[in-house]
Amino acid sequence: MVDADQTFVIVGAGLAGAKAAETLRAEGFTGRVILIGDERDHPYERPPLSKGFLLGNEDRDSVFVQPAGWYADHDVELHLGQPVVGLDREAKTVTLGDGTSLRYDKLLLATGAEPRRLDIPGTDLAGVHHLRRLAHAERLKNVLASLGRENGQLVIAGAGWIGLEVAAAARGYGAEVTVVEPGPTPLHAVLGPELGEVFAELHREHGVRFHFGAQLTEITGQGGMVMSVLTDDGEEHPAHDVLAAIGAAPRIALAEAAGLSLAERSAGGGIAVDALLRTSDPDIFAAGDVANAEHPLLGGRLRVEHWANALNSGPVAGRNMLGKEVVYDRVPYFFTDQYDLGMEFSGHAAPGTYDQVIARGDVGKRQFIAFWLSQGRVLAGMNVNIWDVTDTIQKLIRSGARVDPDRLADPSVPLASFLE
Repeated sequence: MVDADQTFVIVGAGLAGAKAAETLRAEGFTGRVILIGDERDHPYERPPLSKGFLLGNEDRDSVFVQPAGWYADHDVELHLGQPVVGLDREAKTVTLGDGTSLRYDKLLLATGAEPRRLDIPGTDLAGVHHLRRLAHAERLKNVLASLGRENGQLVIAGAGWIGLEVAAAARGYGAEVTVVEPGPTPLHAVLGPELGEVFAELHREHGVRFHFGAQLTEITGQGGMVMSVLTDDGEEHPAHDVLAAIGAAPRIALAEAAGLSLAERSAGGGIAVDALLRTSDPDIFAAGDVANAEHPLLGGRLRVEHWANALNSGPVAGRNMLGKEVVYDRVPYFFTDQYDLGMEFSGHAAPGTYDQVIARGDVGKRQFIAFWLSQGRVLAGMNVNIWDVTDTIQKLIRSGARVDPDRLADPSVPLASFLE
């Protein structure tokens, strides 16, 4: 039975928002829970969009957080296909695109992020794609299958995680793939040159062509269709379709218009929240991709755009909306699957924060663990085709213990021994 004395509103019906709603009910909240999303689909998880679903290994229903009937069964009011266009902090109301006004006692902003757009001529041509939403993935899946049948050419702008995962999927369908990347290796800012080259070689072995040190300047077409792309070093690459995979920007417009504190762009941007995921307004919280949180473990602000962050920050925000005062200090985590390579990454090692990278195992065979160290302390670890070590790596990061790099690099030394 719902008690209408209190109303909690969640703006953003992605994973973070859905898990927050689920947590409110699991914690015994009996007030109204209103979940608002600007997509017409029920809340879903995003990793399959560039992995299993895009590859055709998972069906559409597998991406949803809960069965469609779960929300009515748990008295969660869904407003789908409705953008929130206004937030009045004084009146404590949000306004939907159709003019509906909803009052809240507590508000969670889980508005996520949106793909960065290519600011070049030709982006209005048919065949220019982004990948963020389920509708994008459904369209791109059909495009890749068609390119594969016709030996078509896909050009991907950006060699980040999305760009590489789509490249792997495209090659699985048989499409020809060229990746244009300004850096000297894939994932250069995240992994550095040595480990970035591991991914470059992986993709080259599967027929992907890389054009490093360049970026797109124009997409050319004929009859409204893509024909080729031009780069700033004078090269031209044939293309039937183009994927812009140049990153994502936090969706902060609503928060900014309402006067909430924002994080500096140099610190990742997004809505500034404390370790309890509270914004500068004590009745408003933020979680998921849009939240830039004070991280007690890492000692600074961090905005994370990965599945695990949405999965874990949504419930913490839900509990803190109830006054539980739960600190959000999860070790950042993400994963990728590309061809026969599976990888998990734990921690945070921004450029300039570490002084050593060591590998434990066989990098050439792509079966190893890499560690990023600062003064002998582990900041991050990446296990490649080695499993059941993530908990140990995360405990090692949490411990802050100094380790002997030579012993850490030795596979004969049990990883758990560094926690003793």
